[in-house]
Amino acid sequence: MATLPVFRWHLAPDGYATRRQLRARNLRPGGQDVAAQLERPRKRGWPPLVAYLYRIDLARPVRPMTPGRWRAHAAMMRARRTCPECRRDAGYVIPTALGTCVTCAYPDEQRAA
Repeated sequence: MATLPVFRWHLAPDGYATRRQLRARNLRPGGQDVAAQLERPRKRGWPPLVAYLYRIDLARPVRPMTPGRWRAHAAMMRARRTCPECRRDAGYVIPTALGTCVTCAYPDEQRAA
């Protein structure tokens, strides 16, 4: 098993990019394996922060959103905004910590205001 080349933070050679850097160029890894990694040392014996790198020449263009994907995305976001208690669109993504919209989570505070 071959080991990955390791580079220090900010010292990766040209031709490598992280997932975010690929996305900024409208690219995706496209099924390739991780080609290298960056390590950023930390103090007090903590393990280093690691970022995986992919080869830019093997990256593929990002797949375009089809109308079906847009509909699925809109339905997913609508479900995240719909309060399960009052069944209204809250206008924002409902916090998972509350589980309901703010109005349903704190009904006494809403009446006092």
